[in-house]
Amino acid sequence: MLLEVQGSLRLYGGFARLREKLAASLNEMGLGFSLGVARTARAALWRSRGEGERLEALPVEVTGLDVEFLSSIGVTTVGALLALPRAGLAQRCGAQAIEALDRALGVAPEPREFFAPPARFNAKLELPAEVTHAEGLYFGARRLLVQLDGLLAARHEGVHAFRLVLLHESGSTCVEVNLASATRDAERLGQVLRERLSRTVLMQPVQAIVLEAGEFASLAGSSAGMFGDPAFESEDWARLMERLRARLGHAAVYALAAQADHRPEHAWRRIEPGEWDPREAAAPGPRPVWLLEAKRIGEQGFTLLAGPERIESGWWDGDDARRDYFVARLPDASIAWVYREDGEWYVHGLFA
Repeated sequence: MLLEVQGSLRLYGGFARLREKLAASLNEMGLGFSLGVARTARAALWRSRGEGERLEALPVEVTGLDVEFLSSIGVTTVGALLALPRAGLAQRCGAQAIEALDRALGVAPEPREFFAPPARFNAKLELPAEVTHAEGLYFGARRLLVQLDGLLAARHEGVHAFRLVLLHESGSTCVEVNLASATRDAERLGQVLRERLSRTVLMQPVQAIVLEAGEFASLAGSSAGMFGDPAFESEDWARLMERLRARLGHAAVYALAAQADHRPEHAWRRIEPGEWDPREAAAPGPRPVWLLEAKRIGEQGFTLLAGPERIESGWWDGDDARRDYFVARLPDASIAWVYREDGEWYVHGLFA
């Protein structure tokens, strides 16, 4: 892998800090590496093959030239190779040897085709042994999430969802993970995946895993601010919601919106958290914070404080209501919302 890092050194606090970050990321993915730094791409490649030695001290094997011939004439280092007469070297090893040396020294250009990150992510990891418990898959999946993080960072994008495919001896199991907002943070992706795996029961041992993600969304980087970062704070809420949904199920976490219906049990609807509902409508009168399932109560023991409010609605959907609502104080001193229908009293909510 070839990187032009001159323009990034200030961002990462110098070359030593950049190298530490590269090493940490590669180790997290379980990849070994050898690093070489030079003014040209060819020299950096040779230095990486030679464990970072000075260019002149590198063994001639790093060049990929005719090592057998060069060794036979006593040339064992790149420095000795550079000292040879160019005409004789070209005659014995060909013009490609001179071209390689010139590119390493920066005398001749070496154009490169830039890497274009793919529009989808699909990576497979063979497990060293069969896994029988879903939670044991997280360590391997973490490596794939780090790779996904790198791809998304290169594209300046994030994901709203991804899937982990568990491959068995016969068939496969798909674990779908949905996020409350787009992200490319491997730590956040891993937290939600871990919750989903904790609720997954394996019917067969898993031999390999595949991580898939597509439909990336634009995602700008975040920066620190003196007065906080609202985007970062909203992301904290998104993380909490994702973990709750992963643990309790997607349908168990939702937001509420008011809708235009006088019947209290029909005056709200479920929406996605953060969604704005243009049909929201304000209630026509005082409404309790805690709405209960209507429960019949006796005519004695409570004191009416306000009302009545007549609610007569619902003839169009078969759930017709003809009720007179009151604010009342119950025997335990709580303030409740009660109504009378067909001569019977019911408590329908609590104010305090």
